[in-house]
Amino acid sequence: MLAFDVASQFALASSRTFAQHPAAVRTRSVRSAMKAKIIITPKKAVLDPQGKTIQNALAYLGHQSVAGVHVGKYVEIDLMPGTDLAVARKALDDACYKFLSNPIIEDYHLEIVP
Repeated sequence: MLAFDVASQFALASSRTFAQHPAAVRTRSVRSAMKAKIIITPKKAVLDPQGKTIQNALAYLGHQSVAGVHVGKYVEIDLMPGTDLAVARKALDDACYKFLSNPIIEDYHLEIVP
């Protein structure tokens, strides 16, 4: 009897599409009122080997007008509707400084948009 119950539960679960999955429905129904956009780049004084490699490759491909390339990270964070802008900015600025970037070798730019 137990094997039948497990098999029937598995069949029921596998017949659901991804859109019907409870987690997918829950995430889809939450729409963000604001979005934080964070750009993290190496500081100008820090050697950027990825940027230099891309710059050299672009020059090899004939793009001689490229003076410099800096490779960084781009992060988007969806904020819950009703989030206080000042509180969100302070919390995200703190997260950028302590967690998302390395303040010794990286700079970051935080922007919150509707």
